[in-house]
Amino acid sequence: MTLSTQASQAAVISGIRVPDGKLAGEITEFIRDTESSLLFNHSSRVYYFGALAGGRRGLKFDAELLYAGAMFHDIGLVPAYSSKADRFEVDGANAARDFLRRHGISREDIDNVWTAIALHTTPGIPQYMHPVVALLTAGVEMDVLGIDYTSFTDADRNAVVQAFPRTAHFKEDILQAFYNGIKHKPETTFGNVKADVLADKDPGFRRANFCTVIRNSSWGG
Repeated sequence: MTLSTQASQAAVISGIRVPDGKLAGEITEFIRDTESSLLFNHSSRVYYFGALAGGRRGLKFDAELLYAGAMFHDIGLVPAYSSKADRFEVDGANAARDFLRRHGISREDIDNVWTAIALHTTPGIPQYMHPVVALLTAGVEMDVLGIDYTSFTDADRNAVVQAFPRTAHFKEDILQAFYNGIKHKPETTFGNVKADVLADKDPGFRRANFCTVIRNSSWGG
């Protein structure tokens, strides 16, 4: 048992803990064995920050479904789960869907987890959707971008990071992980925030332009 696994079983932060059922246990084991410690710890923090945000906002949510979304949200960056042509968010959503289907989860619940993962890098929309969708994005935005940072107490932030540590240079490490996971299919970043990652890391990258696509379409006028 790794330290991260021990932490996930023991950490209770402002009443939030990882669900202790069979599904969450198998998710933990699967993601721990599939992802790097960087992504595993990041995903675990996303769950806690998302759940803490849900409590603060007074949202009722299924902790098991939020945990599934949080833990699977970046698996599309892993080569074994990365398709040739789909956005990495869709790859992660598909992997979660397949996993949850094997565990007999309802179609409605699977759809909510799928949508949460698929939209987690699409700002401005998730917060108006199902709580699992809204809170997954909230957790990601807190851990990666620091959005809503001051709404979390120092004690909660420190407890989450102590249980699931950030690397010494997490900001650059996560950007590199994003780049490594999407550089083979740059076209999938059209219209989303990951185009910024490629522009930062690859001097030869030229992002597609929405206006150019319209002007060069087959339509007259």
